[in-house]
Amino acid sequence: MALYATAASVLAGVESRRGSIKGLVYASSFQNVKQLYALVCETQRYSAVLDAVIASAGLLRAEKKLRPHLAKVLVYELLLGKGFRGGGGRWKPLLDRHQARLKAELARLKVQRRVSRNEDLLQVGSRPGTASQVPRFVRVNTLKTSLDDAVDYFKRQGFSYQGRASSLEDARALRGRCFLLDPLLPELLVFPAQTDLHDHPLYRAGHLILQDKVGQAAGGAGRARVGRPGVPVPQRCALPARPAASQPRCWPRPRAPTSSTPVPPPATRPVTWPLSSRTRDLWALRCPVIRPSSPLSPRKIFAFDLDAGRLASMATLLARAGVSCCELAEEDFLAVSPSDQRFRRVQYILLDPSCSGSGMPARQLEEPGAGTPSKARLQALAGFQQRALRHALTFPSLQRLVYSTCSLCQEENEDVVRDALQQNPGTFRLAPVLPSWPHRGLSTFPGAEHCLRASPETTLTGGFFVAVLERAEVPSSVPQAEAAAPEPTPSAAPRRKRRRQAVAPGAQPRTQQVRRASPSRVGRKSPLLPAAQPAGF
Repeated sequence: MALYATAASVLAGVESRRGSIKGLVYASSFQNVKQLYALVCETQRYSAVLDAVIASAGLLRAEKKLRPHLAKVLVYELLLGKGFRGGGGRWKPLLDRHQARLKAELARLKVQRRVSRNEDLLQVGSRPGTASQVPRFVRVNTLKTSLDDAVDYFKRQGFSYQGRASSLEDARALRGRCFLLDPLLPELLVFPAQTDLHDHPLYRAGHLILQDKVGQAAGGAGRARVGRPGVPVPQRCALPARPAASQPRCWPRPRAPTSSTPVPPPATRPVTWPLSSRTRDLWALRCPVIRPSSPLSPRKIFAFDLDAGRLASMATLLARAGVSCCELAEEDFLAVSPSDQRFRRVQYILLDPSCSGSGMPARQLEEPGAGTPSKARLQALAGFQQRALRHALTFPSLQRLVYSTCSLCQEENEDVVRDALQQNPGTFRLAPVLPSWPHRGLSTFPGAEHCLRASPETTLTGGFFVAVLERAEVPSSVPQAEAAAPEPTPSAAPRRKRRRQAVAPGAQPRTQQVRRASPSRVGRKSPLLPAAQPAGF
């Protein structure tokens, strides 16, 4: 059966570090990716148990043509799964010959470990814990629709809207077809854990973005200052950069750079942000507020990554989300010169460097032991992150930088930020990040409480860390209520300039009425369900 052969191929690819489970599943030609992903993840979770049972039963010695990864998938289906699907094909008769011995070895293993349930055989790190209870967070893409329209659509589909949550317990108690509004982040809907919206028409049309809450908190950290009325961001730059180097990374190995996207003309004012789902956040936050009288050029986002596959995926996601101002560069951020004419006016950077991924529940499932990286790996990653952060702080016009990782390790978070502040005494300081967020940075140095931490246990999200560094001369006091308020709709129509008229000596100047252009929305919202998908990026 093609399902089992493909699952075995994915497991072999993960073991040889050719990619992650999710990446290899989507790269396969198997149609039902949801079914394939579930089978591979569960087989991987019980990998140690299956290896012990297969070895004790002597299955591979008896069936010499049976490959180890395929045997693991088949034994999982026989002993721990839902049974062979579609009749099992030619594999069912083969496993039936060894079924009694395999079941006996599984029972013996339970007796040895003094457990009664299959799940109790798992190691502590492989058992489903708080991470499996993390809700499904869904951001409404306000480039294409509004929060009210999205809520109404779900209500017409039979979902029950519970209003704005008052605490984490409200989100934890969600069940069935109920959803609510997040208490901290605007335009963020919360659904019960395991809710699958990948086939939902709003998601496929780009009106919804499936993203963990903490990823949006990183964008919100920039929003607190960048997106306020009267801050003329369009003339400034923000620089996303997922730096790539020879250091270990939690993503597939980057390919050698081959080309980059065209350089914008000098008249274009660039904005650059890190490549990931947070690249969409900068645009969706509408951080530049363009007034009718603003003479500034439109904003631009540059995103850097060395992996061509991720760049291609990001181009597709950005096009679906309606982002039209982003240029993707297959380039190493560490090789980008701060004195380059394109980036000399960069004032905002979101730095999302490679990390251990110890806070990612999905990665801990795909790679057992990933939650506890070795000391040597942590030292290598921290050294790379320090170089990336120091490099980012050398941009001459930089005013504000958001540093984020999906790691829970102090070595990659507070220690890296502390080192950067010590390297730039008096130049940069920490700014408070979402003061109402309950989990703060570890108290390893003065001011670390301004940082933000997240974990499944404390915030009901994935593990994450966010720090905001700003130049010392830039004030960082933004009222909490103002930071949480939604952005006003920017206006793109410039005001008409008042013409000066010559006045004869002694004559009274005639009062001139100036007609102001009526504000128009930047990026008009399309109907809730557009007939056609967005054009290619």
